[in-house]
Amino acid sequence: MKQVMNQALKAKEVERHRAAVLRMEMDYELATLFEALEEKNESKKSQCKQKLERIRLELLKLKAL
Repeated sequence: MKQVMNQALKAKEVERHRAAVLRMEMDYELATLFEALEEKNESKKSQCKQKLERIRLELLKLKAL
């Protein structure tokens, strides 16, 4: 029983760590998107939006678990 509890705690810690990493990635992509908007760089803007969507979906999945 102790082992199961330890594994559950480790899994929660991994999820929290992943969520923190995703938030940092999101901040970076938002900054990059801002630069692309200022530069009027459509391809860079599109790439940033795609990455932000992937991050958003992953964060939603983490919250649902």
